[in-house]
Amino acid sequence: MKRKENRVVISFHTTTEAIAMEEACREERIDGRLIPLPRVISAGCGLAWSAPSEKEQEILKFMKKRGLTCETTGIYLI
Repeated sequence: MKRKENRVVISFHTTTEAIAMEEACREERIDGRLIPLPRVISAGCGLAWSAPSEKEQEILKFMKKRGLTCETTGIYLI
């Protein structure tokens, strides 16, 4: 069983936004992956971007630079 750790979790209004995030991060080699939305978060599309918690500010700056939008963001034990 995988050990739980604090991760930044970014949820999206639509699946299109989630996929755009995945593609942009892949292009820039930004660590993270799409995951099913954790139950503790209620948000739009059911997908979220998960990355190491220490990367939160870097990722948010990257999203702003690329014009990517999200619904919520936070640090969760997953």
